[in-house]
Amino acid sequence: MLSRIAESLYWIGRYVERAEDTARIVDVHLSLLLDDPWAPEDVVCASLLSAMGHEPAETVRRDEVLEALVWDTSTPASVIGAIGAARENGRRSREVVSAELWESINVTWREASRPGRRAYPHPFLTWVRERTAAFNGTADGTLSRDEAYHFLVLGRSIERADMIARLAAARALAGTAGPSWALLLQSCGAYQAFLRSARGAVDERRAAEFLLLDPIFPRSLMSALVVAEKSLDKLAARHGVDDHARASQAHRVLGMIRSELEFAPPAELLEDVYQVMERVQSACSVAGDAVAQRYFPRSVVTSWMVS
Repeated sequence: MLSRIAESLYWIGRYVERAEDTARIVDVHLSLLLDDPWAPEDVVCASLLSAMGHEPAETVRRDEVLEALVWDTSTPASVIGAIGAARENGRRSREVVSAELWESINVTWREASRPGRRAYPHPFLTWVRERTAAFNGTADGTLSRDEAYHFLVLGRSIERADMIARLAAARALAGTAGPSWALLLQSCGAYQAFLRSARGAVDERRAAEFLLLDPIFPRSLMSALVVAEKSLDKLAARHGVDDHARASQAHRVLGMIRSELEFAPPAELLEDVYQVMERVQSACSVAGDAVAQRYFPRSVVTSWMVS
C-alpha cells in the first residue's frame, strides 16, 4: 500500500475518534453545568480545557469552551476541525475506502458545516456521536480486513487511549475540584457498562479501575492498548517481517505501558494515576511517531487541514 494512503487511513481513524470523544466529553461537562446549578462554571470549564491540552485563562466560560473544542475550524483539536481533517484524508484515499464510507464522512462534514449549528450545541454534539458511530459501523461492514482496515483501527485505538489518559490525568491533577470518575465514565460512554459490571457497588475506586483496566469494555484504556497492539501485529504480518522485526518501537512502547497497567497492583496504580497517565500519553505519542517513521517514510505532512 502506498504510504500516503496508509497515512490517510491512519489519520481518518484518529480524527473520527477525536471528534467523537471530544463531542462526548464536552456534552457531558456542559450537561453537568445545567443539571447542577451549584457547579462552578469556571472550574468545570478550566478543568475541561486543561484535559484537552489547552491553557485555560483565569476565568473560563461555556462559550469559550465551545469555541475552542467544538466550532474552531482552524485546528483538528476541535470537533468541526477533526471532522474536516478526516474528510480531507478520506478524499485522498478514495481508491481504498468504500463508497459508503466516503459518503458517510462527506455527508457528516457538509451537515456539520451548515449555518445555525452554533445555536444548538447539545443536539449537535449528540448528532456527532451518532454520525461517528455510523462511520465506524460502515467501516466494519464494508472494509476487508486488510492493511487499510488495520491502519484505520490502529489510529482509532491510539487516539482513544490518549484521550482516556488525558482525562484521567486531568482528574488526578485537579483532585476533588475536578470531575468525578463517574462523570469521566459518562464522558467515555462507559457508565451504563460500569453499573452492570459493578452490580450496584459504585464508588470512585471501582469506577477508575473500570475505565482504566477493564479488559472487555471496548472504550477502556486497557482495551484500546490491546487493540492497537493487535493491529500492529496484523500490519507486521502482512509486511512479511520476522518476529524480531515485529518488536518495533511502537509495539514495544505500547506493550510496556500495557504490561504496567495489567500487572501493577490496582491500589498502587490508582495512587499514582497522574504519573502513570503521563507515561501512557508519552507512549501514545512515541508510538504514533514510530508508526509514521516505519510505514509513512516518504510523507511530508502527517495531517491535512481543510483549506
